[in-house]
Amino acid sequence: MEEKQVNSYTQRTLNRPERLLKRVIRGVVFIGLVIIALATVVAGIEEVGKMLVAQTVTLGDLLMLFLYLEVLAMVAIYLDSGKLPIRMPLYIAIVALARYLILDMKSLSEWEMIAIAGTITLITLSILILRYTSANFSKN
Repeated sequence: MEEKQVNSYTQRTLNRPERLLKRVIRGVVFIGLVIIALATVVAGIEEVGKMLVAQTVTLGDLLMLFLYLEVLAMVAIYLDSGKLPIRMPLYIAIVALARYLILDMKSLSEWEMIAIAGTITLITLSILILRYTSANFSKN
């Protein structure tokens, strides 16, 4: 019985640095998420300010605002669940590539446009594979 108490004490002592490290990492992650959220809100406000000054709204402006909202949604999901769905950054990448394709179409060669479209297609297929595997092979 005495041996169990010693092992329990030793185990708790060894876990203290691990627990402290986990708390520090969680704190750093939280601070990083707050910074990302604040920077995203500031960037969104600046984008709206540019639209107001220009007195026009373009598709590029709307896609940029959509990107900002997706980043905020990603931060909110992480704060709620502690997990980051891999699909969120993929959605953001698709919108960013579509925005790039739309805004810079005149300066892109045909092969560059095909490469961007192919990249969007590959990311979309990746999302479909992720959804299929999580729905059919998930342990939950």
